[in-house]
Amino acid sequence: MLKGRHFIGPRDFTLEELDGLFSLAGSMEREPERWLDAARGRILATLFFEPSTRTRLSFEAAMLRLGGGVIGFAEPGSSSASKGESLADTIRTVSAYADVIAMRNPKEGAALLASRFSTVPVINAGDGGHHHPTQTLTDLLAIRSLKGRTEGLTVGFCGDLRFGRTVHSLAQGLARYPDNHFILVSPDELKVPDFITKEVFEKEGIEYLETSDLEGVLPRLDILYMTRVQKERFFNEEDYLRLKDSFILDAARMRLAKADLAVLHPLPRVNEIAVEVDADPRAAYFAQVRYGMFARMALIASLLGVS
Repeated sequence: MLKGRHFIGPRDFTLEELDGLFSLAGSMEREPERWLDAARGRILATLFFEPSTRTRLSFEAAMLRLGGGVIGFAEPGSSSASKGESLADTIRTVSAYADVIAMRNPKEGAALLASRFSTVPVINAGDGGHHHPTQTLTDLLAIRSLKGRTEGLTVGFCGDLRFGRTVHSLAQGLARYPDNHFILVSPDELKVPDFITKEVFEKEGIEYLETSDLEGVLPRLDILYMTRVQKERFFNEEDYLRLKDSFILDAARMRLAKADLAVLHPLPRVNEIAVEVDADPRAAYFAQVRYGMFARMALIASLLGVS
């Protein structure tokens, strides 16, 4: 059903297709030994024009656990982009070697451009401040596994909501499910952009609240999605230093939350979640990492059409 397709944005697949991916990921988690040779002889190319640890390693671990191989680079300096090669030519070349491409690029729209020149499926592993759809698969799988549902939830996003592509993608993903409500916690300078509030929430009649009062809204939340203030997105270090500690989740604040709250974070963490919170059973961000590997295994297998 998904064989040969690209995955560029969080709405590229229908809800039924997403459910199929999540069911497949669950099967892979329960019986990983069944999938050890599923992608034997297939190659994943990881093209990371921007630094990454978790996402790149998650893709590589996913392909290796499927029995396939991995080629690629972890920074643009080790690719021909440093010599001035165009993205189109890089993609044309790599798609001659690989069966599927996972690409991260700091420029918005780069993954869509790559898909137009590739002869194999392209997976967007993050394009600037725009989208990070495989993190959305990860987050939706984590929410479904932890809460038993992806609908009827009050979801809080906290921190850098302006540049946080994981927030943009997950907000669009969760907005597709009925009766979800959103609380957006950030300083004014880091509010969610209009293409989410106006073009997604308001256009689709979805209830949302923008606030800077984390403590006031914590008791209402089923999910709290924390994000770091991203230094690399700022042009002015003074602005970063002024905003970086706007919201810190600690044990005292956790006492205000529901007993069944799930705290998620796309990682890396800086100091927006105190280390003391890690011991709280509601801290789900490291379990979230493992869900990400199975989500990417299911995606790669589906795009390759292997079983």
